Amino acid sequence: MAEGNGYAPDMPYDPHGIDEDPPDAGDKKGKRRVFKDFDCPTCSANNPYDDGFGDGDEILCYYCGTEFKVMVNEEGRLRLRES
Repeated sequence: MAEGNGYAPDMPYDPHGIDEDPPDAGDKKGKRRVFKDFDCPTCSANNPYDDGFGDGDEILCYYCGTEFKVMVNEEGRLRLRES
């Protein structure tokens, strides 16, 4: 007879095995930083952008339809100005 309780042995835990959001290839700092989503300042909706966006781009909130001009400062912080 087999020993144990009839269940498979525990799977080993790997803290580095699964990331919810894997790091983007070629992460950039400062003005060259690329963002994958933003929270609309007008309606607070989260807007994912698969292709990403960065300094100088124009983006659209998919929920309220407001357009924004993207500005990224030297520290890599995102600023949105309604256009």
